[in-house]
Amino acid sequence: MQKLPADLDPRIDVERLPRHIAVIMDGNGRWAKLHGKKTTEGHETGAEGVREILKGCRELGIPCLSLFAFSTENWSRPKEEVDSLFQLMSKYIRREIDEIKKHGIRVLLMGEWRDLPPTAVQDLEYCLAQTKDNEDMTVVVGLNYGGRQEILRCAKRLAEKVQRGEIKTEDITEALFTRQLYVPEFPDVDLLIRTSGEQRVSNFMLWQLSYAEMVFLPVLWPDFRRKHLWEAIIQYQQRERRFGTRSDGIASDIARQNA
Repeated sequence: MQKLPADLDPRIDVERLPRHIAVIMDGNGRWAKLHGKKTTEGHETGAEGVREILKGCRELGIPCLSLFAFSTENWSRPKEEVDSLFQLMSKYIRREIDEIKKHGIRVLLMGEWRDLPPTAVQDLEYCLAQTKDNEDMTVVVGLNYGGRQEILRCAKRLAEKVQRGEIKTEDITEALFTRQLYVPEFPDVDLLIRTSGEQRVSNFMLWQLSYAEMVFLPVLWPDFRRKHLWEAIIQYQQRERRFGTRSDGIASDIARQNA
């Protein structure tokens, strides 16, 4: 049985935890400005938030975590900031890889991450290879990722299969579409957390978020700690998840077929 943390908030029902939590880690730049630091220092301090949510999910036995690290839109940021993000990522991998392996965490990637700078790609490939056999928890990191980009990619792949005669258009189902995603084996998102108080999904996992509960926390990402994860889970557990049905159990016209 999973050993729970002694200081766990008693309001959390450990029998109703989300299977898949996705996180938009927002607020590094604002944190830096608030503390009179460079934006790059905000990103570096934000690494502590990553450690905290990994620890919090691991302690609760949550099997799937997705983190939005670098979007397709982030290329428009100043070059110095973009370069520092990739340098920080490589530094984090080299520093934390032993801890990640120790706790049985498998790392997967979604997005066009192979288009990142060569050193970053090399370090990411190392991380994938080092964690591929781990089974206790899976963390998917979005790098050079966009939700619309992913859906377009799926549509193109299916169109190519039709052109090659491998499938017919009538064969295309939601399940078949899902199998074209970057990480098709991951379950849909149960809980989306976004920090910094902004209330947007910002092109993150649009297909997978269809029935997710969304919690927007006012904390800036560098200040994120386990207690904030617990607060998000408490809000999640206070909601009634209906997957397109009415509260009396009668399915609506948009009821989820596989709920």
